[in-house]
Amino acid sequence: MLEHVSLGFGARSIVQDLNLRIGHTDRIGLVGPNGSGKSTLMRMIAGEQSPDDGTLRFSRGLRIGYLSQDLVVRDGQTLTSFVLSSVPGRATLDGALAEAEQALAAAERQATATDAAEDLEALMTAAERISDLHERIQHFDEHYSEHEAMRILSGLGFQPGDERRDLGEFSGGWQMRAVLASLLFQRPDLLLLDEPTNHLDMPSVAWFGAFLKRYGRSFALVCHDREFLNEQIGRVVSFEPEGVRQFTGDYEAYRKWRAEEELVLENKAKNLKREREKAEQFIERFRAQANKAKAVQSRVKALAKMDEVRTFERRKVMRFQFPPCARAGAQVAHLEGLSKRYGEHEVFSDVELRVARGDKIGIIGVNGAGKTTLLKIVAGELEASAGEIKFGSKVKLGYFAQHHADKLSAELTVEQEVGSEDPSAGATRVRSLLGAFLFSGEDVDKPVRVLSGGERARVALAKMLIRPGNFLLMDEPTNHLDLESSESLAESLATFDGTLLFVSHNRSFVRRLATKIWDVRDGRVEVYPGTLDEYLDRNRRLREGDAGAEAELAEARQAARAPSEPRGRSRRSSAAKQQSKRAGSSGQTKRGAQREPERRVSAKEQRRRAAQERMARQKKLRPLKKKVEEMESRISTLEDEQRARSAALADPAVYEDEARRGALLSEYQRDADKLEELTARWEIAQGELEEAEAELEEAG
Repeated sequence: MLEHVSLGFGARSIVQDLNLRIGHTDRIGLVGPNGSGKSTLMRMIAGEQSPDDGTLRFSRGLRIGYLSQDLVVRDGQTLTSFVLSSVPGRATLDGALAEAEQALAAAERQATATDAAEDLEALMTAAERISDLHERIQHFDEHYSEHEAMRILSGLGFQPGDERRDLGEFSGGWQMRAVLASLLFQRPDLLLLDEPTNHLDMPSVAWFGAFLKRYGRSFALVCHDREFLNEQIGRVVSFEPEGVRQFTGDYEAYRKWRAEEELVLENKAKNLKREREKAEQFIERFRAQANKAKAVQSRVKALAKMDEVRTFERRKVMRFQFPPCARAGAQVAHLEGLSKRYGEHEVFSDVELRVARGDKIGIIGVNGAGKTTLLKIVAGELEASAGEIKFGSKVKLGYFAQHHADKLSAELTVEQEVGSEDPSAGATRVRSLLGAFLFSGEDVDKPVRVLSGGERARVALAKMLIRPGNFLLMDEPTNHLDLESSESLAESLATFDGTLLFVSHNRSFVRRLATKIWDVRDGRVEVYPGTLDEYLDRNRRLREGDAGAEAELAEARQAARAPSEPRGRSRRSSAAKQQSKRAGSSGQTKRGAQREPERRVSAKEQRRRAAQERMARQKKLRPLKKKVEEMESRISTLEDEQRARSAALADPAVYEDEARRGALLSEYQRDADKLEELTARWEIAQGELEEAEAELEEAG
């Protein structure tokens, strides 16, 4: 539990007066842009970062497992021993058993030598101690068996034989999987998982997701895959510009609530502005009239008491658009007889693939199958062992890979690094592009060495886009990007009018973009001319013995090879608009009237006439006043009702009741429209009343 926790770095506040309670089975998603504080909060809970103020309280004996993005793994131990030894307590039990066995041997010698009652009792005590330790070790082994460790390692993609390899032989991504395996094996009471899917392929993500579904303890998760996040979490802790917000529900429900809350606040601010303007207009109009002094004073007091409504500050999100690219030939690339091997290990062989202009091809497959290897060969970073690649006419490559972010010049500034990719690009163009990638003001002068992983990834993307080309190759482009930036990148790539070949394990990203699938596995590449969902559905039906699935694939491939019909069409439409004005004229003849001869009027008659005039004025003003008063009363009632609804909609608990939430939102929007219309009518009626009062005063 976090109580009134605050933490800042310099002038920047990470969290302020944060209260957060984590239950025994809570499934929490931490969301927010890169650098907002998600990882920092995890480090605080894990005990690696101390808050400036506040208290962290934990249940007695709580075990916490933390998967950080910054991993340091020591070699010198096998994969299996690393996972098995990660569970705390086993080494202590083994040591205690060794000591107990020594004590038992000494007690046996003493009892044999003396046969004394107290020595026999000491022998029995030592034997009971060993029995107890064996029972505890047996219980430990039942819960933390080598079989369970192997099951987890297999689920995360490790192959038979990997368990005997030294940990130092694995790449950084596979070492991260080993650490994740050790955490899952430990089954801590609270799992803290910072981007756990970054280095997992789709089958491993599916297995990991199923594991978390069965996990009976609590966890907090940072993840840029919207689908995975929605499948796993039941609470959202979001780092927003106004502070940390908490919501019960999945990420999709949170975004909906956030949008609705923003709408409510905007309407509330609009209504308050309308009330303020109405009060100011009243005060200005009647300030000098003595008979309105009380009403004016009442409006002045009400104006002073009005609260300010703070609308949400919109979070900056990476936004950019691809410029139109040069048109390449109909066939962008042809991979002929392509093979790649490392020594005796053959990654793939005799691969025949074609890339057509406009294709958006998602490369999928398990880690180690050769996805990135294939992409690097196309990009020219690796040589094929056999075969060749023929590019079509006017093809210009653009290539982004995660290691490009690691190869940035540490001492150059952000602006210098991006500008170095195209010296002909002016400072204005470079800064404009950097602004789209959330680098503005002093940020562009930061040296690359101080940037976070996500910021480096954005710089590498900006470098590619300064000269994007018409055939983009991208290897895991969403790694290290926050969720909203990942989705923004997908939206931008969807509008790219060139050709795209990309590797990604992010299901949301692949679903959004891929119009063709290359599945790399078992030394070959299976081509499917359709979306990811269509491909997965076809595979599912094949597993279930559906004979029509293979026929559909053959038909789809045939259709993909057929020449495409021109799809452009022009449509001419015209609309003739005629306007006519009707003019009417009415004439009114004014005729002079003869004046009646003046006669003297008595004082009594004057009083009678004045009373009649007052009655006539009141008769004329009464319906106008009544109309204004009724409108003011109705406006006041509606404003009170809207305030009550706003208070209800600001409560996240309301969103657990979908029917009530929907009714409140519907009523709020309905009455917001009514208020706007009623206020406009009130202003007209108030103006009519003032004009009538002025005319009668002049006449009087």
